[in-house]
Amino acid sequence: MASVLVVEDDQFVRSALIRHLTEAGHTVRSVGTALEALREVAHVGFDVVILDLGLPDLDGGEALKMLRGITDVPVIIATARDDEAEIVRLLNDGADDYLTKPFSVEHLSARMSAVLRRSRASAPGAEPPSRVIRVGGLSIDPLRRQAELDGTALDLTRREFDLLAFLAGRPGVVVPRKELLAEVWQQSYGDDQTIDVHLSWLRRKLGETAARPRYLHTLRGVGVKLEPPR
Repeated sequence: MASVLVVEDDQFVRSALIRHLTEAGHTVRSVGTALEALREVAHVGFDVVILDLGLPDLDGGEALKMLRGITDVPVIIATARDDEAEIVRLLNDGADDYLTKPFSVEHLSARMSAVLRRSRASAPGAEPPSRVIRVGGLSIDPLRRQAELDGTALDLTRREFDLLAFLAGRPGVVVPRKELLAEVWQQSYGDDQTIDVHLSWLRRKLGETAARPRYLHTLRGVGVKLEPPR
């Protein structure tokens, strides 16, 4: 089971999360402010952080940036906000997943399990791929988790790198969205918006758009493929 930090200022929601996560066998600590969260993360090795955005001392988005400055612990955003631009910003700032309130305990548990599986698979003790993947001007090193485009390093989030490496390992193959969710997000179900958001940001960093693709090609109703520019 996991060591979880719940960052939530609403006492009712906070108590409910603590109760359900504890019943599921997790070790749970909780705080109600961003500064308390930063102190906890600096001194305790958590497996995952559940972060509310509406904190009294600091916006959760700013707290996320500060967390990313001191730790690579997986962060799941729990928010009542469903604005797409906000979600995109949070994912780009380092969130590993997000949930829109209200959500069920079962939904939270499934998202936590997926994030933890992915995190542990890339831990130092895990067996990483050893070969460098090259597709056109792209060079991807799964062992060092580094990617370059035409010799220039790409600044990718963890999930963007995972998505790029998975597709690059299957050049020219159309990968169904369901398979992407299962292999990259470790989820048997999910929202296509999650994939679309990451593809959008990945395209931007590759210097392309959905309308004028170079490497990433979406086949409507089928899936996504990565291939060298023609």
